[in-house]
Amino acid sequence: MTTGTSGTIRAKVRLGDRIFSTSTVAAGSIILVVLAAVAIFLIGESIPALVAKPGTLPRGATNFWVYVWPLVFGTVWAAAIALIIAVPVAIGVALFISHYAPRRIAPVLGYIIDLLAAVPSVVFGLWGIGVLAPFVQPFYQWLNSNVSWFPLFGGVASGTGRTILTVAIVLAVMVLPIMTAVCREVFLQTPRLHEEAALALGATRWEMIRMAVLPFGRPGIISAAMLGLGRALGETLAVAMVLSPATVVSFFLLTTQNPNTIAGNIALQFPEATGVGVNTLIASGLVLFIITFIVNAIARLAVNRRKAFSGAN
Repeated sequence: MTTGTSGTIRAKVRLGDRIFSTSTVAAGSIILVVLAAVAIFLIGESIPALVAKPGTLPRGATNFWVYVWPLVFGTVWAAAIALIIAVPVAIGVALFISHYAPRRIAPVLGYIIDLLAAVPSVVFGLWGIGVLAPFVQPFYQWLNSNVSWFPLFGGVASGTGRTILTVAIVLAVMVLPIMTAVCREVFLQTPRLHEEAALALGATRWEMIRMAVLPFGRPGIISAAMLGLGRALGETLAVAMVLSPATVVSFFLLTTQNPNTIAGNIALQFPEATGVGVNTLIASGLVLFIITFIVNAIARLAVNRRKAFSGAN
């Protein structure tokens, strides 16, 4: 303790505190510098593609936006379908582990779900091609024959099963571990008094979950969904292996012509790209970077709007 000239008492700054504060500031600054460096690189390398003359871009596109629009659609479309599939499953699995499974079984189930996150993307791609696509192809044919009046199931069904719906299922399985883990931890943080109060008032277990657990965990569910969406938007190898892509904008889920994704297109085209083609692929990566940033910003806003709710109020 030291006394200043004004008579105030100041605590002595320890060496460990100074090292820790300096290292945390440096770590935060490194993150910002790396992010800025990536953004500057993408913007600088994208300029030739953005100002390219008609006919010089790949596939004879008149301008960059004509080239990238089908890829943006395919990226968002595949990720949205994957999210629609994965969110209910993740919430259900998390609730089963946290509130229904016996105590001896729940940790084992949690470990099994977490192990899916360690499986490489190429393995999911091989599984999608060799197992999932042949398995679901007869079901796709049945949907196309009997439910083709529904717009998403129209067109001519693929004979291989390598469609945008198959890719969405693979992506849903890939994002399931992180979404389930986040939801599970949030559900376990629900105040015990809230749960016991609901049960004491005569609520069933499902009513207790609906009234106490789900409202408390809503910000966590939103965060888990956005984390899964970010993973699905940027997935590359599994999409490139499973999908039979085409330069189309189509909502059909079962046809042979499927919209490609930005990441999948970069993976397939980059080895053979030259000149302005490389700049075009980098520019499409910039678009994916912006989409991911927007998704994270929306998730942050959604979580901040509900952060006032906690177990203490």
